[in-house]
Amino acid sequence: MDATHKNVALLSACQALLFTNSVTLIAINGLAGYALATDKGLATLPVTAQVIGSALATIPASLIMQRIGRRAGFQIGSGFGLVGGAISTLAIAVSSFWLLCFGTLILGMYGAFGLYYRFAAADSAAGEFKAKAISLVLAGGLVGGLVGPALSKWTRNLAQPEFLASYASLMVFSLISMTILSRLKIPQATNEEALAPPRALGSIMAQPTFIVAVTLSAIGAGVMSLIMTATPLAMGFHNHPYSSAATVISWHAVAMFAPSLVTGSLIKRFGLLPIILTGVALMLVRVPVALSGTTVTHFWVTLVLLGVGWNFMYVGGSTLLTEAYRPSEKAKAQGLHDFLVSGIMIVSSFSSGLLLKSNGWQMLNYVVVPFLAVAGLTCLWMMLRARTIATA
Repeated sequence: MDATHKNVALLSACQALLFTNSVTLIAINGLAGYALATDKGLATLPVTAQVIGSALATIPASLIMQRIGRRAGFQIGSGFGLVGGAISTLAIAVSSFWLLCFGTLILGMYGAFGLYYRFAAADSAAGEFKAKAISLVLAGGLVGGLVGPALSKWTRNLAQPEFLASYASLMVFSLISMTILSRLKIPQATNEEALAPPRALGSIMAQPTFIVAVTLSAIGAGVMSLIMTATPLAMGFHNHPYSSAATVISWHAVAMFAPSLVTGSLIKRFGLLPIILTGVALMLVRVPVALSGTTVTHFWVTLVLLGVGWNFMYVGGSTLLTEAYRPSEKAKAQGLHDFLVSGIMIVSSFSSGLLLKSNGWQMLNYVVVPFLAVAGLTCLWMMLRARTIATA
């Protein structure tokens, strides 16, 4: 196995561990928050705290890795996962809602470093393999989709209080990740690349390619976060058992990452923007499904379509971003992209519980339609622009 494919395999394994952690949190955070919060409208605040932690660490993580390298940076990130898991476990043990929020905030910092697994794979890939490298790393999340919900069900009452063992298990994944990362070898940029003068951040941001990449990634992530965060609570409100909610979240996570096995190849065959537009269409198609009923099947179909749509938009947006910066600019361009995406996810995850409590599941699904319309129009504009440039 050559160095590039070995790096992709190692990063995919780390992605699997990260998303086992993340999917477990998706399954339990809202429910644990609901059990501990005095104001039930704040039930999803631990979810929001996790996203805030990711947003706070996103740009520093990128700059740290630019200075000390990808491997050392990723190991620091896994350290945050270890500490965050310990604090969250303690929070459950002492029944502290605000300590749980702090613990999940630290876990979000682990996620911020993990966001760059896909870009690290792209760093060592050349030409057309970039999109495939990104998608194969994200495919590691498929393991998280299968293991995370099953783990949350198995550990939920393994120790008391409820969810204590679930949060404690997160520390194990961080330790395994540290071990795997010790074998990672990302090539350093050439002297020519490293010394090339970077453009001002404003110049990078002003590019249509950068604007479209951020817009598509942010809307895809924001819609996914809004609906996914609310789903376990919404299913509970409609008297579905926790096991059903965990199964739906599991299938959602599978739908998020299983397409990554072929997304890179689809982009190569059909083009980047058509695949992104297909993702937008799938997210729109799930809206009438969600509005037509509240059985377990309705939730399942809605979350599967949401996951596949997110995958096409996220892999596509990440790949498009790599066309907007030079090697010497990657730290700040990638950092800003993920910071802006995290900012949108903060708003959507926090709004999720409030909208669900005040307006219900149906209104939550109506809210996303205008944003998806903007994403679709943005993608169509970019396709028209690319065609015009090619013709000229």
